[in-house]
Amino acid sequence: MTRLGDHIATGVLILLLLAAWEFAGQLKLVADGTLPPLSAILLRLAAEWREYWPHVGATLYTASLGFLIGNTVALTAAVSFCLWPVTERIFRGVNIAAFTVPPIAIAPVLVIALDGETARITLAALLVYFPTMTAAMAGLRSADPRAVDLIRAYGGGPLRTLWLLRLRAALPAILSGFQVAAPAAVLGAVLAEFGSGARWGLGTFLLGSLGRAEPDRLWGIGLTATAIAGLGYALSATLAARTTSLNRAVNIGIAGPEPDTASEAPVRRALLLAAAILMPLLIWQAMLLWADLSPIIAKTPMGVIDYLITGKTASSAQTRLLAALAETVPITIAGMLLGLGFAFALALLSFAAPLLMRALLPFALVTQTMPLVALTPLAVLIFGRGITVTLVITISVTFFAAFVVLAQGFAMIPKAAFDLVDAYGASTLRKLRLIAIPASRQWLFVAARLALPKALLGVMIAEWLATGKGLGNLLNQSRGYLDYGMIWAVAVVSILLSVLLYQLTPVLEWVGRSDRRSK
Repeated sequence: MTRLGDHIATGVLILLLLAAWEFAGQLKLVADGTLPPLSAILLRLAAEWREYWPHVGATLYTASLGFLIGNTVALTAAVSFCLWPVTERIFRGVNIAAFTVPPIAIAPVLVIALDGETARITLAALLVYFPTMTAAMAGLRSADPRAVDLIRAYGGGPLRTLWLLRLRAALPAILSGFQVAAPAAVLGAVLAEFGSGARWGLGTFLLGSLGRAEPDRLWGIGLTATAIAGLGYALSATLAARTTSLNRAVNIGIAGPEPDTASEAPVRRALLLAAAILMPLLIWQAMLLWADLSPIIAKTPMGVIDYLITGKTASSAQTRLLAALAETVPITIAGMLLGLGFAFALALLSFAAPLLMRALLPFALVTQTMPLVALTPLAVLIFGRGITVTLVITISVTFFAAFVVLAQGFAMIPKAAFDLVDAYGASTLRKLRLIAIPASRQWLFVAARLALPKALLGVMIAEWLATGKGLGNLLNQSRGYLDYGMIWAVAVVSILLSVLLYQLTPVLEWVGRSDRRSK
């Protein structure tokens, strides 16, 4: 099929899906009209467009600056970690903390510590940083080791190798990170606006519309946020497609291994581990000293320890926290596995049926950029307030980043790799089993690093907005009671739990490599 034919077929599939949406909305087939027909949403959006403009401008400004700042910091960090691997180990705790800290916990603290606009931009940048940094690191390390050896043989050092080889090899991966970062920046901006008291912004507009029982307006606001994120995603995807074709390898290379620490002196390893643990604590303490906030609101590391361990109310705090953890941890593990499985299935679909995947992609993008406070009522009406709705929301916030990375991994497989199996008339499923899945295994671990910590965030958001259980509900209650000690304690415990999940990835990767070597 020609490229024009592909576009036509994709357009027809999208129109069929939109027609199904209109049909379901007109007949109120979904939760008695909670999903309005698309025509009603668009008519309401057109009628109120003048009211949207200042809100759209404010969100676009916040998201754009957050996207720019977050990606600049992420790329700088990735290059530094590639050139000096020890810095990655020192800042590992900071990296994980920046990615896993619940936005619903950090947003009110940022609003108090910084002025409103700076706080909103900071939250958007925080959500952007980790996906781009992780994807860029994988791309920088994916350079062909033989080409690296050739540059070294001619006297080239790490900087020369970076300039001549690694940056070019990493460009598709970096742009795949941008694809994830664009919706994340919009989501961060909307979340920050939602609770910051800002005059303008889609989050503020949404907050003012929640109590009006007008689902067509809520969906209009969400789809507007989706359009902003989709613009950034489409631009990054277009650039990624062009650079992938320009940088495609001629064979299936083996990515350069991560630095080997097995032969490292135990003392050095212990010192680096201690530095990784202490670095986020030092930054935490330094930022609070710089902000000069009241200790009632801003808890230092010692303040959290006092609240949870040595203070007069420590026993009560521990009981509430442990009870919440017992509800959150099991569902987090289940959601994590389902989210990764769903992302992998979509990536396989993008390889086996790209037309269908291109038609589904806009609807997948909606789940990333539609504010969860607008999506959650629909999810609750359809799935109730039990485990199912938690899993659905967790998958919706988990799968997209993993899917983008996995799909990019499939796209990077050289065409020459399929020549032999094509000569024998191999089916698409056989190509997947023999070539695509084994060749993209390294990207699976990158996707896991993005998905595992985020699963906890999805569960906490579901608990906060839907089920009234676990860490998310405890955090919500603590905000209502102005219990800042528990807010900080929940944030710290969620980060520690996410660190544990994050560390599962190297273990799984090591098991996979050991299995391949044994074969």
